[in-house]
Amino acid sequence: MPDSIGPDTHAPVTLDRREGPYGEVVLRGRGDDFEIIANGCFLMDTSDGRSERLLIDAALAALPDGRPDPAVLIGGLGVGFSLVRAATEPRWGRIAVVEREQAIVDWHLEGPLARISGAALADPRTEILTRDLVAYLRTTTDRYDALCLDIDNGPDWTVTEDNSNLYSPAGLADCRERLTPGGVLAVWSAQPSTDFEQALRNAGFSGVRTEEVRVARGVPDVVHLAVRTA
Repeated sequence: MPDSIGPDTHAPVTLDRREGPYGEVVLRGRGDDFEIIANGCFLMDTSDGRSERLLIDAALAALPDGRPDPAVLIGGLGVGFSLVRAATEPRWGRIAVVEREQAIVDWHLEGPLARISGAALADPRTEILTRDLVAYLRTTTDRYDALCLDIDNGPDWTVTEDNSNLYSPAGLADCRERLTPGGVLAVWSAQPSTDFEQALRNAGFSGVRTEEVRVARGVPDVVHLAVRTA
């Protein structure tokens, strides 16, 4: 038996901590993975990016065939998996990413997360908009063929109270207005929500459905999908 126990290589290590206009945001390392924590709430890590990639793939698959150079808006840069997935797909034209936390943008541009997203950020189609997503959707006149939104743990579990506006009737109306006819709204969630599905229908979306990421146990991550009819 050894005289002492060595350090836990999987214990989280704080790499950076910032105070911003929306509270505290922390980047942690855990072994070979990274974690983002906002106001003490776990947001995401790099251990399994299947659902973040599904967010992009499902939206693209739901678009009508033959639409040239569709534009996608990704709400939330996070650990970069959704952006990287979009950048690997030549069908996308414009790839805009809205991220309100300057710290997260910095971690990708010049910090540890650059090893994940560096090539995608260098893609000429990619544009980073350091804005609050809810405010951007309410004020911009730009339109997109797909909105792929992942700024919370889901419609029923928001990071900050203001984010709940995104899932309100007014917020969903803003999403619908920002989509081209036939455009797709895709919303990531850590759990299914039949209430949110009904809210999408009430907001005038069609083709409302939910895709799950299979897990061995527990509640699956999901992507809620809805289409703006003409």
